[in-house]
Amino acid sequence: MDLLASKHYCLITYGCQMNEADSERYAGQLEELGYTMTEDWELADVILINTCCVRETAEDKVLGKIGELKHVKARNKNLILAVTGCMAQEWQDRLFKRAPHLDLVIGTHNIHKLIELIKERQKGKNRFLAADMGESVFHDIPTKRFQKFFAWVPIMNGCNKFCTYCIVPHVRGREVSRPLEDIVAEIKRIAADGYKEITLLGQNVNSYGLDFRDGTDFSALLYAIDDIDGIERVRYMTSHPKDMTFAMVDAIAACRKVVTHLHLPVQSGSTDLLKRMNRGYSTEHYLELIDYIREKMPHVVLTTDLIVGFPGETEEMFQETLALLRKVRYDMAYTFIYSPRTGTPAATMDGQIDRAEKSRRLKRLMEVQNEISLAYNKEMEGKDYEVIVEGPTKNDADRWFGRTSGNKMIIWDNDDTLVVGDTVTVRVDKGQTWVLKGHVLK
Repeated sequence: MDLLASKHYCLITYGCQMNEADSERYAGQLEELGYTMTEDWELADVILINTCCVRETAEDKVLGKIGELKHVKARNKNLILAVTGCMAQEWQDRLFKRAPHLDLVIGTHNIHKLIELIKERQKGKNRFLAADMGESVFHDIPTKRFQKFFAWVPIMNGCNKFCTYCIVPHVRGREVSRPLEDIVAEIKRIAADGYKEITLLGQNVNSYGLDFRDGTDFSALLYAIDDIDGIERVRYMTSHPKDMTFAMVDAIAACRKVVTHLHLPVQSGSTDLLKRMNRGYSTEHYLELIDYIREKMPHVVLTTDLIVGFPGETEEMFQETLALLRKVRYDMAYTFIYSPRTGTPAATMDGQIDRAEKSRRLKRLMEVQNEISLAYNKEMEGKDYEVIVEGPTKNDADRWFGRTSGNKMIIWDNDDTLVVGDTVTVRVDKGQTWVLKGHVLK
């Protein structure tokens, strides 16, 4: 097969921002081989599905997509069909048994092997499984960035926390930090290419540098990148309360380019339930962090993650979560119904809660949070905010949007005077529960 011939690839990504960053590295390798991106399955010579397995619904979507592609593969015998990411790492050769039409299964630590595996498959070699987690996850490989003004920057991989509901440590491995100088060098290249905003990525960014054992931590990284010319905003995700320190809060508050949005997942307002989750902190410790954050960053936009229906969650425990919600008053909360994951301790715990009750609790939780979110957004009416233009909304090409430093989305009518990446000032006219409506100031 002639690698120089006109060839196309299709990339389907599920899951978190880390998966999106991984997909950019897969795309970079494919384009180095001479492939061009397409959304048309029938035109593709390589179809790569980058997967998530955090929740059962994510796996179901992937399996459904793999099933759809069986017919595409039947029509194009030369098509290379690859499954990558967290589900590939968890399922490994079980994916071949479930879907014999697959050619490649590539785990989370083997992104750099894509070119090699494609070449071997094109030579007529058998299908391949690459799921060894012994190698470093960070490699110098080409990256094709999908966004026009912001870029993902992985700073670490893996997780050592082993929350009892979470599969991530099993599919991403132990925490490994990327050398600080490598991160700084990449961000300087990103800035030179015209990107204004970066997002530092890790399963737990507050653990950054702990494996170096030389004093390097997330604070040191923030200080090191704050003066890089060209970058206007530095975002990061995700934080973990166990490793968040007052010194890190000080750094976030002091660094002028670090955004005012802070996402700090609490998961539950019950200390007893947090112990069952193996989160490593108490409600009291979490609230001390929140108090310090608000003291140092009075205008912080706080968001969180919450799980309802975790095994053993009593009505009293759920009420503690509602009480915490009312006390902290988050700008937004990402709420989830507990989903058992095979291989995690929580899946076999006593006190499993039926789906109907979990759904009722989620509804009650969202009612409280939605009221708080709306109140915050109404307070923004009549005020001006700097945003970076991201382009049209998904549902209306005539309505454009951008995000504040606090990650609030503001939507306005497009008048064809702006381009993606422009930094503009927008006045908020109307605050709604999830978004804000406004107009650009000239």
